[in-house]
Amino acid sequence: METIRIVTKRLKFRNMRLDDAANLMEIFTDPEAMKYYPSTKDESRTLEWIEWTLANYANHGVGLWIVEDRETGEFLGQCGIVPQVVDDITQMEIGYLFKRSEWGNGYATEAASACKKYGFETLTLDKIISLPDVENIPSCKVAERIGMKVEKTIFKWGKDVHVYSIVKSEYN
Repeated sequence: METIRIVTKRLKFRNMRLDDAANLMEIFTDPEAMKYYPSTKDESRTLEWIEWTLANYANHGVGLWIVEDRETGEFLGQCGIVPQVVDDITQMEIGYLFKRSEWGNGYATEAASACKKYGFETLTLDKIISLPDVENIPSCKVAERIGMKVEKTIFKWGKDVHVYSIVKSEYN
């Protein structure tokens, strides 16, 4: 039985599996989709990504989830909540990455908004962050559309990233 984590008007989220590698590689081998990541990923690195995600499920109860079209089940991308260390403190980040063919449909905003709701209402988090590359304007706009504001800019993953955040009192 598939664990459906979140359902929205157009999307459904489920746990990632090893057999999602081919779908994820549609994103990970696309240089444009991976522009703000250190590099594209081959099958081996994609499987490592899935293993990292499965470890997050086991260790933290959260991770990136596969996002599918609610009606057709078509793979659209991934979105979820992952632990990230910022200034020596582990915080929960909403991360999102979708197939380029699906960009511009509002899926990232819809998915990130659903993760924010899940984080505050189901996980009872006090604060949620997002860490887009400072030059990744579309991802910054997603964070802003879901109510996050830039808290600061840090150097992480060899580049400058904004720390967007929202606290539970701003969500309610």
